[in-house]
Amino acid sequence: MRKIQPVILAGGTGSRLWPLSRELYPKQLLQLTDSTSLLQTTLLRAKGLPESLAPIIVVGEEHRFITRSQIDELGKFQEYTILLEPVGRNTAPAICAAVEYVLQFGDPDAILLVLPADHIVKDQQRFVEVVAEAAELAGNGAVVTFGITPQHAETGYGYIERGDGCSVLSFKEKPTREVAEQYLQGGNYFWNSGMFAFSVQTFQAEMGRYAPEIVASMAGAVQFGRKDGCFFRLDDGYMAACPNDSIDYALMEKTERAAVVAADLGWSDIGSWQALWQVLEKDGAGNVCQGDVLLEDTRNCLIRSEDMLVAAVGLEDTLVVETADAILVAPLSRSQEVKKVVAHLKKARRKEFIYHSTVYRPWGSYTVLEEQPRYQMKRITVNPKAKLSLQMHHHRYEHWVVVTGTAKVTNGELVILLHENESTYIPAGTMHRLENPGVIPLELIEVQIGSYLGEDDIVRFDDDYGRGA
Repeated sequence: MRKIQPVILAGGTGSRLWPLSRELYPKQLLQLTDSTSLLQTTLLRAKGLPESLAPIIVVGEEHRFITRSQIDELGKFQEYTILLEPVGRNTAPAICAAVEYVLQFGDPDAILLVLPADHIVKDQQRFVEVVAEAAELAGNGAVVTFGITPQHAETGYGYIERGDGCSVLSFKEKPTREVAEQYLQGGNYFWNSGMFAFSVQTFQAEMGRYAPEIVASMAGAVQFGRKDGCFFRLDDGYMAACPNDSIDYALMEKTERAAVVAADLGWSDIGSWQALWQVLEKDGAGNVCQGDVLLEDTRNCLIRSEDMLVAAVGLEDTLVVETADAILVAPLSRSQEVKKVVAHLKKARRKEFIYHSTVYRPWGSYTVLEEQPRYQMKRITVNPKAKLSLQMHHHRYEHWVVVTGTAKVTNGELVILLHENESTYIPAGTMHRLENPGVIPLELIEVQIGSYLGEDDIVRFDDDYGRGA
């Protein structure tokens, strides 16, 4: 039996799940259905396959540390590779990069199984069976896609028109409501899940025929890339020059080797808040409540609280999502349109598009507690044995007060240990560093004062994580 090489695509921002999903903390990293993130759930799903190799995870450069942290948190993967994309170029280049990496460093006889990191699959046993079926087809030269039997007339998915057996007649764009109803009644259409299986040889031959520029670019990106521990950094120049295209457009709609397997897995891509509402457990009135929520005469709603009490009276078919810095309210049936709000935020360059009030870093996290023109307050959490960069600020002064744990502080020429309820002051222009030498998380309150408080006012002199100034 040929081994299965899982390739997990973990890029993208999940804009339709704003305000929970942000550019620096996208939906695949969120805990939406249980205590594990969608990425972690996907990794565990792949690990449950017989003859499964160490996974390859494709992510953007900015998500590298939180991705590694979530993998290590599972405690089940001794080996894995994180391919780092310096710039996003859609799914066709991402998959090409994984194939090229396998050719150069992996098992070229393996069957590659491509899994988006943000899906839900409820039936693991059926998943194992369907992957085995797809692997057999892939071993015989097919490029296999996984088709989901439609449960309703969905306009947010692409569709696959099935021919005889496992053959594919055509791929369809996301349809209008009327066309989706026709597909549902036709009985020979699947939802396009975005999961694929193929051999390295078949993929190379077909991509070389239909998208040679992508193949050439990503071959260079891997050839001139470099390993950095569990990370593999794709070459910037070749990646930037690569055409931007999805695997559906670049290959699946053109190849004559396309095949589809029926994959009724209890599947959802969690592409919107309504999709999430559909898969989660509801109360007797059809409500999904997450967090501190109080309802009165409310039906068929999804209401999620992250930071404070949310009370609702007399609502029906409504979406309410509260975070520390944003609140979303919309008819649940229009949750696909949340991406329009995100487009406005992006155009206006608002921080709510990019990050939450809590921002994750390789050493821990910080939460903005208050922000004013000349000062801001943060709660900083430093993981055990972790340390920030040795750095300096031109425009701000900092006051640190330890709340829990022990802090090792470099403050100019002085190196001191601070314990609970002890503090220090960092003048502007002073080289400094914060470390946690202990075995429990270090928490402190930082008060910044100055004429400019942006995160780009950092000059780094030494950093464990390879970050520049």
